[in-house]
Amino acid sequence: MRAYLANTPTLETERLILRGPMASDLEAFAPFVMSDRARYTGGGADKTLGQACRTLAIITGHWHLLGWGPFVLQDRATGQPIGSAGPWMPSDWPEPELGWSIWTPEAEGKGYAHEALLTIRRHAYADLGWPTAVSYIDTRNARSIALAKRLGCTLDPAADRPNPDEPLEVWRHPAPAEVLAA
Repeated sequence: MRAYLANTPTLETERLILRGPMASDLEAFAPFVMSDRARYTGGGADKTLGQACRTLAIITGHWHLLGWGPFVLQDRATGQPIGSAGPWMPSDWPEPELGWSIWTPEAEGKGYAHEALLTIRRHAYADLGWPTAVSYIDTRNARSIALAKRLGCTLDPAADRPNPDEPLEVWRHPAPAEVLAA
């Protein structure tokens, strides 16, 4: 039996299906979480399968608690989950965030996160009614900073961060009026 989140929207792009997380995503997600590639998103080579499972449960629980959350990026051609992206806002964060991760090295550098975020950002503004969005990015994460710039985000050094002791920058997404007019 495969469990699905009820009432979770599915968004589509040219190459991706953006859907809610499923238990079967752990097979693709766990190797990412347990690798050094996940060092900027709470993972790392010191993480275990159990920690990866709990992280996937947190992502899934975000949907259950708030009615929205990160989507799994499923490759339309292969049906394989290749990453996650979407709205995220733990209760102690100052602003709603749009985050992303690409789970496999083979999927990196192909524009999947950019493609997904353009659609998800419209969804956050148009369907969720967000008045703003930021992305909290580790100052050492050059690839994500480059993607934020490509998405039209601007560095906002005056914005509050979830944890002032962490080396995070706040990248502000273009305003809803600008995104929705495009």
